[in-house]
Amino acid sequence: MLTGKQKRYLRSLGNTLEPILLIGKEEVTENVIRQAQDALEARELIKGRVLQNCANEPQNIAQEIARRAQAELVQVIGRNFLLYRTSSDQPKIELP
Repeated sequence: MLTGKQKRYLRSLGNTLEPILLIGKEEVTENVIRQAQDALEARELIKGRVLQNCANEPQNIAQEIARRAQAELVQVIGRNFLLYRTSSDQPKIELP
């Protein structure tokens, strides 16, 4: 579980990120989860976007991806969301 201070720090890092995980009309598939897990292992902090053609709410999609990828949901703003998980090989981000 992340503290408020840690979430603020991760949100500040996430401001400059471009969404690399795009969720469309097929919503959350195994391929999306695999892609999220690979990206989290490599980067630790990723931004995703729920596209307009997705029927489900962005908050629900983000929570499901976070749960299935064993990641922390940092924030959801509009259709964008931010996920964080410490890399098991080489941690890059030091949390306050």
